[in-house]
Amino acid sequence: MTNIQMSSHEKHQRIWQTVVAIPPGKVASYGQVADLAGLPGRARLVGKCMAYASDEIQVPWYRVLKSNGQLAFAPDSNAAKKQTALLIKEGVTVNNNRVKLHEFGWQPSLDEILFKLQF
Repeated sequence: MTNIQMSSHEKHQRIWQTVVAIPPGKVASYGQVADLAGLPGRARLVGKCMAYASDEIQVPWYRVLKSNGQLAFAPDSNAAKKQTALLIKEGVTVNNNRVKLHEFGWQPSLDEILFKLQF
């Protein structure tokens, strides 16, 4: 099924499932999440989708960052402070509103892709 034929609900489900698969202490970019969800080029949709996630499904939205490792929120905003606190709690170092992707970036194994991201 191509992403043109998918409903918005199905796209959101794929994105949420992908974000849930990011392990504690790791982060991924919006674009990486889109690619792994089978929605290449839809990084902005990932960002919008994070806002739609209900508390019930417990999507760790704070593990998703810009492609350069920067938090998407303004440095002194409440959202950035909350995201920073949640990342630090998992052992991720945040300096100047940025995470070093080479150190904390999620590189899923083939097993993770095959078994955690079943679409």
